[in-house]
Amino acid sequence: AVRLVESGGGSVQAGGSLRLSCVASGFAFDDSDMGWYRQAPGNECELVSRTSSDGSIWYASSVKGRFTFSQDNAKNTVYLEMNSLKPEDAAVYYCAAVTYGGSCRPWDQGTQVTVSS
Repeated sequence: AVRLVESGGGSVQAGGSLRLSCVASGFAFDDSDMGWYRQAPGNECELVSRTSSDGSIWYASSVKGRFTFSQDNAKNTVYLEMNSLKPEDAAVYYCAAVTYGGSCRPWDQGTQVTVSS
């Protein structure tokens, strides 16, 4: 079964940085498109960044230039480097196996990001 374990969240001031990690197992990680989603209280699940089969990486316009997606196939791990954080970036962040239809998992822990102004 697909298993995804996120870490690296925390509380920072606006302008700060965090690096999220997600260790994946239970599926063909190397061959899968992966993504990061986030969900703030009362908001819809939002796609933040994802890879595609052609090797490209897509970013939501709200994070472009501030967030960087990376992937280490040897460690079955994806990362999200977040810089210049804003209060509106505060949410629970989830990684997802996009190839398998993954997105936010509100029943799961994810990793909480809090940004104070």
